[in-house]
Amino acid sequence: MAPWRIAATVLGFALIVIYAGGANYWNRDYSWYESLNRPSWQPPSFIFGIIWPYNFIVIGIALYAIFTKASPAIVYTILTLFAVSVASALRWSYLFYSVHNLPAAAIALLITSILTLPILATTFFYSWKVGIALLPYQIWIFTAAALGFSYAANN
Repeated sequence: MAPWRIAATVLGFALIVIYAGGANYWNRDYSWYESLNRPSWQPPSFIFGIIWPYNFIVIGIALYAIFTKASPAIVYTILTLFAVSVASALRWSYLFYSVHNLPAAAIALLITSILTLPILATTFFYSWKVGIALLPYQIWIFTAAALGFSYAANN
């Protein structure tokens, strides 16, 4: 594998670690979260513990599938989109749990979900099987954004 592909893959995996680790950085005060009026359609809590590890693993597989086959321009574009989507998702965590700005947090998740659409489309182009495996992440991010808007409306 070309050195630039290795570098992109390592950077992509580093972003996944930052995403996974950073997502919980600001959500230490569960009492505040527990006091919120939840949307009636919110998935049960145990689903979160199942879907996130799955999502992080499949994101890594998707990035690898793209980074080992795509042109440098596409790799750079997907890596940039993923980095910005990770930053937006981490911004959601900060806005939601630390600042308690629910409308801004919901917008951050909406931005994240929009930024991941080209990643999903590119994944399908390079591997339809991995694209199908990545669909739950896309659905989950849009669901999380909708939940965020529901929390903002209910609280």
